[in-house]
Amino acid sequence: MILHIDMDAFYASVEQLDHPDLKGKCVIVGGSAKRGVVSAASYEARKLGVHSAMPIYQAKEKCPDGIFLTPRMARYSEVSKQIMSHLEKYSPLVEQISIDEAYMDIGGSGRLLGEPIDIAMDIKKTIKESVHLTCSVGIASTKFLAKIASDMDKPDGLYMIPPGDTESFIKTLPIQKVPGVGKKTLKKLDRMGIRTLGQVKDFPEKMLNKQLGKFGRRLAALSAGIDQSPVIPSAARSSVSSETTLPSNTGDRHLLNEYLLMQSEDVGRQLRRLNTKAKTITLKLKHSDFKQFTRSTTLATPTHTTEILYSESRKLLEAYRITSNIRLIGIGVSNLSAEAKPVQMDLFDDLSKKEGDWEKVDRAMDEVVKKFGKDAVKRAILDKKRGK
Repeated sequence: MILHIDMDAFYASVEQLDHPDLKGKCVIVGGSAKRGVVSAASYEARKLGVHSAMPIYQAKEKCPDGIFLTPRMARYSEVSKQIMSHLEKYSPLVEQISIDEAYMDIGGSGRLLGEPIDIAMDIKKTIKESVHLTCSVGIASTKFLAKIASDMDKPDGLYMIPPGDTESFIKTLPIQKVPGVGKKTLKKLDRMGIRTLGQVKDFPEKMLNKQLGKFGRRLAALSAGIDQSPVIPSAARSSVSSETTLPSNTGDRHLLNEYLLMQSEDVGRQLRRLNTKAKTITLKLKHSDFKQFTRSTTLATPTHTTEILYSESRKLLEAYRITSNIRLIGIGVSNLSAEAKPVQMDLFDDLSKKEGDWEKVDRAMDEVVKKFGKDAVKRAILDKKRGK
């Protein structure tokens, strides 16, 4: 059996925890009113129609008396680590998929910890007593059903789909609740007359593939209750990324490079904290018309150095033809390998030389940031007061 643990309105709940005067009020965490979107909304705000990913200006229209707060990612990350450390006491197979949710395979925990329901109830109690927050837990025989189950009884919910009930549950499950079914896919399914996941079984897989591409095959499998996705422990993390929705759309390459440098620092710091290095670097750009493009490069030698990450992502940007203003920019890295793994260095490779030259600088900056915060030390090019 697999559990999906999902914290309730996580960012907003942490704010209400840290500031008791906010309890019972409409708390909305997100970006600026001009450009930002809602990251989390308390259940009081949700009752008024505010939800995640909604533009802030719309949230203000729906909830004019709401309390709008800027995200405090360092604090949320701190609480998240506490939660995940508790989950790992129940099973070695814990896969954290975001800051506030994780999958857990409890297949081998029954003899020690009891029935799935008992384990889930104990997890909820532990989280409530240790970090004073509530979570919702879904239990099922597959990951996709466990995720759906965790959303069935929010907040502070617990919902189980017994293996014997899987077929009947799928038969009536609204198709829009299936992970991966977005607005475009939903329109296509609606035109085909598919309203529930169970109805997918009425269509040949070839027809589904023709209409939905690769997702058609995935949907056909899910309609049969088949999801072979394993729970992969977080130690096997496959990528790290950082991106920014810009205050205003721009085509200024100098400004975009500054954002790339900040993101390279962030990604590099994450890699070093995970004791891992990356070989593939990907540049992500979203234009003002919301069209999105990515460009990637793969290094001969993996790295976690800010300077190399920045240098390579900047090359990708330089080679990209900007035809309209950019709304969002970001970089991601993948093809990760453990830092401790021996790597053959090329003495004549400029990147290998840079890796060694900048390693001590990055480590020193990491220590300063760890003790005094991100603003304690910064590169001169990013210091907006450098002209004073």
